[in-house]
Amino acid sequence: MGQIVGGIGVSHAPSLARAYDQDKRDDPEWRDIFESYKPAAAWLEALQPDALVMVYNDHVNQFFFDAYPTFALGVAEIFAQADEGWGKRALPDLRGDTRLGWHIARSLVADEFDPTICQEMVVDHGVYSILPFLMAPPWETPIVPLAVNVIQHPLPTARRCFDIGAAIGRSVASYDDARVVVMATGGMSHQLHGPDFGHVNPDWDNEFLDLLESDPAVLCELDHSEYMRRGGAESIEVIMWLAMRGALGSGVRNIHRAYFAPMLTGYGLVCFEPG
Repeated sequence: MGQIVGGIGVSHAPSLARAYDQDKRDDPEWRDIFESYKPAAAWLEALQPDALVMVYNDHVNQFFFDAYPTFALGVAEIFAQADEGWGKRALPDLRGDTRLGWHIARSLVADEFDPTICQEMVVDHGVYSILPFLMAPPWETPIVPLAVNVIQHPLPTARRCFDIGAAIGRSVASYDDARVVVMATGGMSHQLHGPDFGHVNPDWDNEFLDLLESDPAVLCELDHSEYMRRGGAESIEVIMWLAMRGALGSGVRNIHRAYFAPMLTGYGLVCFEPG
């Protein structure tokens, strides 16, 4: 019997990738952010998961607007790093877990979800901007990626994201003996266009983190416009964190939490264990 042993919600951003690659750990603007990942990385290392289920969104690198699936599950031996226009970073490709991936695929379809199954998939900064902060490369832990459409309307609802996370939890429970961590990434409050460019709302970001832990049902009831009104247009990405929360079951223990809003986006991090 498989087990979800932990969940991580974390902001992704190209700025994090640049800070890591340029080793800004001692820069005053970045020092506290770098430090905030260390407890999470130590906790994750101690958990020793057999696989990671990575919930993220593709930024028009694997998919384009003419064919953008609502949910796309990667089932492959290798997930290559996407070249997002300025060359690949000096980081290795990611190993896949095809056996777990096919089990999740079959389980989701039997549970009346209809993911697109990708046997070839490149992965972009939705994963790569944060993974080096949490696990030292090269990465031995294999992944099963789930890409969620939070870019081109119609988008899945917050509740649908929570529900597919719960279905992943059921799938892992019906698998062989394996310890799995579900990690969901997505920017918190930010808007990168229009008259509200630069909008950041730390109060809402922290309320979201509170509710994610204690009462995710409230977050499931909010529609897309409400998420965007509170956090900016691109902050709709946080609905992916509900997939992680749904996988963990009714109650969680908060292991670590951090939040910063120094620039154009809120950077959040939470680590949960099933309660």
